[in-house]
Amino acid sequence: MEYLDVVDDNGMPTGEVVSRETAHSEGIRHRTAHVWIVRKTDHGYEILLQKRSRNKDSFPGMYDTSSAGHIPAGDEPVESAIRELWEELGIIAMAEQLTYAGMFRDQYEKEFHGKMFRDNEVSRVYIYREPVEIDKLTLQESEVEEVRWFDLEAVWQEITQRRDRICVPVAGLAVLREALGRGL
Repeated sequence: MEYLDVVDDNGMPTGEVVSRETAHSEGIRHRTAHVWIVRKTDHGYEILLQKRSRNKDSFPGMYDTSSAGHIPAGDEPVESAIRELWEELGIIAMAEQLTYAGMFRDQYEKEFHGKMFRDNEVSRVYIYREPVEIDKLTLQESEVEEVRWFDLEAVWQEITQRRDRICVPVAGLAVLREALGRGL
């Protein structure tokens, strides 16, 4: 069973720990780490999105952040970011290859697979700019069906108008866009 730190509004652990299942059934605030894999193009930026497995407990079969996951109790955000890149995509990354972009909060309640899912997260956002060849990635089948490059601004337009194909958190993509605009 996976355990998560309960956190305050700033994402700082309170000393309490809950199971992942309890965090999502009761909407208890916890931490996640998000990594955006980014590449520069002649027209701006492209981001790698992963298509979530149809068995995922939230947003099955939708395109999401390049790599993201819960931060286990006692772990540091960058450790979790590195681990998620490895587990989900087979990317071996070092802390110095990740650029911290910022933080965002996300809270919602939605039904998936006939069960209510309550999310209440404080997320740390990182940027990974190393070259990635998607046909050479090792995808974690239980988590990821496929990956694709998308134009950053096209994704922004889509998620601010409708949410039928891409479940990327608007606030998370806003953190990335702002960081890239600052030259990070």
